[in-house]
Amino acid sequence: MGKHSVDPLRTASQKAARLVWNHSTHLSGLIPILERLCQQDGIQTVTPGVIGRSKGHCPKMQLRVSVPIRGGYKVIARQGKTVQEVFILTTLPQDQLEAALAIAMRC
Repeated sequence: MGKHSVDPLRTASQKAARLVWNHSTHLSGLIPILERLCQQDGIQTVTPGVIGRSKGHCPKMQLRVSVPIRGGYKVIARQGKTVQEVFILTTLPQDQLEAALAIAMRC
């Protein structure tokens, strides 16, 4: 369930990040994006958090860096009227994390 495929281009020091499964529900389509994000360099741990409702409507999935946290950033995932917090522990600065999120969403 949380297994990652082995990428021969990654060295032992660049192993895939850990995707934490601590909730039984997630936004539709979010987990594949987070799994692709885990394969990128500089990402250490990705933890989906609380799901909530928003007043606005967002037809397509959006991931937006919200605030810095100790060791990384909080990201807000939005789709439809649903939002979900995602906590990402990373060594990347915010602009590089935003680029990594854009790459993960494109694939």
